[in-house]
Amino acid sequence: MSALNIRSKLKLNSGYEIPILGYGVYQTPAGEAEKVVTKAFDVGYLHVDSAAAYRNEKPCGTAILKSKIPREDIFFTSKIPPRSLSYETTKSQVEKSLQESGLGYIDLMLIHAPYGGSANRKGAWKALVEAQEEGKVRSLGISNYGVHHLDELETHIKELEQERGGAGKGGIISVGQWELHPWLARPDIVSWCQKRNIIAEAYSPLVRNTRSNDPLLQPLAKKHGKTPTQILLRWSLQKGFVPLPKSVTPQRIEENADLYDFELSKEDIKSLETGEYEPCAWDPTVARLED
Repeated sequence: MSALNIRSKLKLNSGYEIPILGYGVYQTPAGEAEKVVTKAFDVGYLHVDSAAAYRNEKPCGTAILKSKIPREDIFFTSKIPPRSLSYETTKSQVEKSLQESGLGYIDLMLIHAPYGGSANRKGAWKALVEAQEEGKVRSLGISNYGVHHLDELETHIKELEQERGGAGKGGIISVGQWELHPWLARPDIVSWCQKRNIIAEAYSPLVRNTRSNDPLLQPLAKKHGKTPTQILLRWSLQKGFVPLPKSVTPQRIEENADLYDFELSKEDIKSLETGEYEPCAWDPTVARLED
């Protein structure tokens, strides 16, 4: 595989590029977010993953605008809350996120979870497509969708093309975000995405630090002279995912970015194929279409 570094990027279906390592701010208090995002930029991160539900879009935006890094070099993600999902609430949330962050555009907007029923999911997606056409959002995606939700979205995209005047008018999926790690590798969802060149982002890539002493990780950490955390993040990168580690500790922020001076072998990767399905967070992928 080609050598990776902290500035490496992947091309999205939208035509834009996404940095392969993101800095997650889930559960980061608003009062701390500006400081830790600034630290992440100092370390070399160029990608911040927020959400309306995290209530820290404003300090993230402040850190981006205060940074010496040009705005166009920083990738900022937010998400539409699943509560009361609809066309109108999505349109409203895009405006709110732009206002909160203070940014002229949002690089990636995701639907946070597939709740609200089919009609409301379609309406929310339509609102995102309109926001993209208006230049408010650059790339679109979803989070926590199961394969059945993804299949439904493809149907909605085709319907919107017919309703809105032709090919491309239904929008295009650039990114999907899921809990992804060796104990929840989601091969069905990953395969669905790969066939369509959709980038899969990995939240909880460190399994919420519950696997540091796992017998699968310890030999690899010793072999490569790295921490179990770094083994997990390198696994994610080599699987082609975009991991989103989160930490408010400066040392950990640095550790989570120190991933580019070693490479896992094919045997190493194979040893981490657990075949298990063990979420450490919520799992909306299993929700019914009517939920």
